[in-house]
Amino acid sequence: MTTWAALDTAARSRALIPLGGFDANGGTTVLLGPDPATFWSALRSAPESGGPHPVDAWSRRVVGELAAALGAEARFPFTRPLQPFVTWATKTGRCHISPVGLLVHDTQGLMVSFRGALVFGHALPLPPAPPSPCDSCAAPCLTACPVGALGPAGYDLHACHGWLDDPANDCMARGCAVRRVCPVSPARPDAQSAHHMAHFHRRER
Repeated sequence: MTTWAALDTAARSRALIPLGGFDANGGTTVLLGPDPATFWSALRSAPESGGPHPVDAWSRRVVGELAAALGAEARFPFTRPLQPFVTWATKTGRCHISPVGLLVHDTQGLMVSFRGALVFGHALPLPPAPPSPCDSCAAPCLTACPVGALGPAGYDLHACHGWLDDPANDCMARGCAVRRVCPVSPARPDAQSAHHMAHFHRRER
C-alpha cells in the first residue's frame, strides 16, 4: 500500500508535490501541484514545451504516469467533466480562503495551483493539516494590488486587466503582486510567472 512518504518521493521525482488529501468512499484523493524548485525547468525540457497548452499537456502525461505507477486514477482540473478542485482543496484542510478571496495553502501560499489529483481506491494515511497561514499573518495581500483589484470587496476583473494592459505594470513579467506578497508564497522563475500571466490575461479578460 502506498505511504505518504512514498507518494511524496514519487511526485517530487516528477517535478510535482502533494498538496494534501482527503478521505471519501473508502479511498483517498490527493491533490498535486507543481514543485516550485523543479517544475519550470522540467516543463521547458519536456516534449510538450513547444506545443499548444504545454502546461496542461505536460500535466496530463506526468500525472497520468504517476497514477499508473501508484495504482491510482488521475483527475485533472482542465478536462471535462470538470472536477471540483476548489472544494477538494478546502476538504484537505491545507487550503483556506484568504482575506482577498483566493485560496491560500500552508506551504504554497497564494501561489497554490493544481496540476491534477490521484484518486486511490484505498485509504492513505495523511499527515495532519497545519493551521491556516492567515491566522498569524498581517495580511499584506489586502493592499498589494496597485489598482485595488483584489481586496476586501472582492475581485474587480476589469481593473485587473486594465492594469495588465498598462506598460507600467510588472505583474505580467513577475506574476500577480498580491500572490507574490504573501509571506508563504514560494519564489518561482519570472519566466514561469510571465507564461501563466500571459495565458490568464488572454483567456480571462
